[in-house]
Amino acid sequence: MRRTAELGLLLAMALILSYVESLIPISFGIPGIKLGLPNLIVLLLLYDGAGNSSSHAEEPFGKRSMKIFKKGERDALLVNGMRIILSGFLFSNLYTILYALAGAVFSFFAMSAGRRAKKFSIVGVSVLGGVFHNVGQLLVAMAVVETLAIAYYAPFLIAAGTVTGALLGVVGMVLLPYLQRLSQ
Repeated sequence: MRRTAELGLLLAMALILSYVESLIPISFGIPGIKLGLPNLIVLLLLYDGAGNSSSHAEEPFGKRSMKIFKKGERDALLVNGMRIILSGFLFSNLYTILYALAGAVFSFFAMSAGRRAKKFSIVGVSVLGGVFHNVGQLLVAMAVVETLAIAYYAPFLIAAGTVTGALLGVVGMVLLPYLQRLSQ
């Protein structure tokens, strides 16, 4: 029961960050560039920052739920998927959900692989997430408009993903010890 409540609170925090991000009137001149504030929650879940210790015997969705992923990965995937769907219906539209899901899938697998490789710091894993989120969205955009011509956005999106990923990684690095202490 406790873990389900923790995940619910983290989902609420991610939704609040989505809403805050939707209110920020920053235009970078390139479509699709955002700060990625809700990805901070995903990053923290991947790093067990939300009480993901093995002392929690309860599995929120049963022991068979997504066995191929570690517990932190399952929680991150679950919270991020729910956040995208809910924030899409609350703050945007179905196209936004499609782009966000594509970005989230690419981002999740890149961050998960980076975390498992143990060759990246939390900042490096966050940068991987930022870059691959933009790559996933760019691939969907190319499929939707049926042209490869928009690939010229790639360097700008990769640069933006690197900067925002690094910033969120630093924030995550600062917050992680506090969240781990709270969950004990």
